[in-house]
Amino acid sequence: MKKELSLIVLSIAFLAGCNNNPDQPAEPTAPPIPLINYSVKRTYLHDTTSFTEGLLFHEGALYESTGAQPDLLSTRSLFGELSLKTGRIDVKAELDRNKYFGEGIVFFGDKVYQLTYTTQKGFIYDAKTFKPIREFSFPNKEGWGMTTDSTYLIMSDGTNQLTYYYPDSFVMKQTLAVSYAQNPVDRLNELEFIKGFIYANVYTTSTIVKIGPASGEIVGRIDLSSLFNEVRQMYPGSLEMNGIAYNPSSGTVFITGKMWPVVYEIEFP
Repeated sequence: MKKELSLIVLSIAFLAGCNNNPDQPAEPTAPPIPLINYSVKRTYLHDTTSFTEGLLFHEGALYESTGAQPDLLSTRSLFGELSLKTGRIDVKAELDRNKYFGEGIVFFGDKVYQLTYTTQKGFIYDAKTFKPIREFSFPNKEGWGMTTDSTYLIMSDGTNQLTYYYPDSFVMKQTLAVSYAQNPVDRLNELEFIKGFIYANVYTTSTIVKIGPASGEIVGRIDLSSLFNEVRQMYPGSLEMNGIAYNPSSGTVFITGKMWPVVYEIEFP
């Protein structure tokens, strides 16, 4: 989620802890979250003016949603089909950048749902024509990422809580607290549901965490810092990673970030 350009310091459970009181015995430190290895299969072009807020596949096509960062006038709040040949987005819907910061999107049935950042409002479109159908509201203070488990819509809001909504009414069903070794892990951002697990980018990091949807426990992590360092060499204006799209046809995952020059196609177990 891009809200400010400055780096936010995270306290995440897989980082080493410390004991500041030498008179007290040290607390047992949780083991690091298991690392999931990956390999890069291909790279594709990506528009460096795209302030990525969501990435997903639908019916074989790759879609991207973007936000309009106020201090970056080339950025826009929109979503559309992303061409891997040109890196450009074929825009399907766009919001007034002076009113809304566009966030994550999800396809469900014959509709597309789009979140906004701080207005507690979302938009629903026809999945074929992309014509607006209606607006909806949500109680979360902020809207960040969205995915689906084929039954519910799952939304992140920058905390360690994921919220499940009924698609037809956008009424809340439940929340899921995400943690590792009983420590909350917050700043959950872009989401993707892959083979029974929720994958979430942790905001301002190059880490994706793998979450068990029944317990909320993190069971693995993917460290993509080498890809972030690579894109910064290609284009110094590249910002944090923020895009996870699973292609069920190939079994691979497409990764990008805000204003990155490329999209990576990666594979992991």
